[in-house]
Amino acid sequence: MFRYQTIPVTAFAQNCSIVWCDETRDAAVIDPGGDLDRLVDAAKQLGVALKAIWLTHAHIDHAGGTAELAGRLNLPIIGPHPGDQFWIDGLPQQSRMFGFPPAGHFTPTRWLADGDTVQIGRCTLNVRHCPGHTPGHVVFHSPEAQRVFVGDVLFAGSIGRTDFPQGNHAQLIASIRDRLWPMGDDTVFIPGHGPESTLGEERRFNPYVKAA
Repeated sequence: MFRYQTIPVTAFAQNCSIVWCDETRDAAVIDPGGDLDRLVDAAKQLGVALKAIWLTHAHIDHAGGTAELAGRLNLPIIGPHPGDQFWIDGLPQQSRMFGFPPAGHFTPTRWLADGDTVQIGRCTLNVRHCPGHTPGHVVFHSPEAQRVFVGDVLFAGSIGRTDFPQGNHAQLIASIRDRLWPMGDDTVFIPGHGPESTLGEERRFNPYVKAA
């Protein structure tokens, strides 16, 4: 059975999630933006073994701790899509600009594309490429658990910003409409910031996308 726990990290209160297979206790960490000691301690408390880092996109609040955590625990870095290469290259500059601890750039062990899958233990999640907030943004969907980790694509009552370099508002709306809505109204999404919601709730009431 697929399980997860979300831990807000850094001053940006970014929702980092530890996801794991209840049978094997193997785990991945989605978007380790920082506060790495807290994340490692949380994994120990949960009794799970971190085996991989999965990235939705490469903004500093989501990827700032990636290089250090990968080096510390010898973890493969899975994702995002190659469209975010320039954001990865700019992580050291991003960390200085936003007052984060020094962040190193890295080369993902495996880039992701739309239609790929990722696996932890006996749990498989589907990868959808959802550009707009960043060009290489991906989301991780577990149809079995009816959960999707959407990074900064969609929020409860809002959507991701598109005023950063290579952001694209029309592309973001299309990603939400064409990639997220078909996952079903009952699917719960875990956003990069703020509370969880369901896709159906946002499709009906979110003022930014209810007409999409």
